Amino acid sequence: MIILITGASHTGKTLLAQNLIRRYHYPAFSIDHLKMGLIRSGNTTLTPMSDDKELTAYLWPIVREMVKTAIENKQNMIVEGCYIPMDWQKDFPPEYLEHIRFYCLIMSEKYIREHFGEIKAFASVVEDRLDDEYCTMESVLEDNANFLADAKKHGAEYVLIDNKYEILI
Repeated sequence: MIILITGASHTGKTLLAQNLIRRYHYPAFSIDHLKMGLIRSGNTTLTPMSDDKELTAYLWPIVREMVKTAIENKQNMIVEGCYIPMDWQKDFPPEYLEHIRFYCLIMSEKYIREHFGEIKAFASVVEDRLDDEYCTMESVLEDNANFLADAKKHGAEYVLIDNKYEILI
């Protein structure tokens, strides 16, 4: 089984992946680690501050082929990161799709406004964020609104975090 986890920044993608690792003992892959490896090695002119659409266009073909390889080898894997396009399904034939579960995490505006302090407090629960000073309520609101609009545009399923933070998979 392949589990794809995407969503806006600070929605708990990495935390969810860590919880699933403990539960299922699947290996996990962070697209952010791939991004930074490619950037730091000089294999791309993109930077950590490049546009997310550019980063997705560059990273997704690599991740997509890794997912296909895992499916072909009957391997399980958790893949997490914000660089999974909402129309990801078009890149896989039906026999591959039956091996993939997709979860897009999105926080509602109400949730963000009521829990922004907690969102910031839990930002480094799994990993230290080096750039967290750029995380503002406005940026989190905008990022989640963009992910929600994109999910709706492509008919992608999503997990809406609205009243309390609880993700059941």
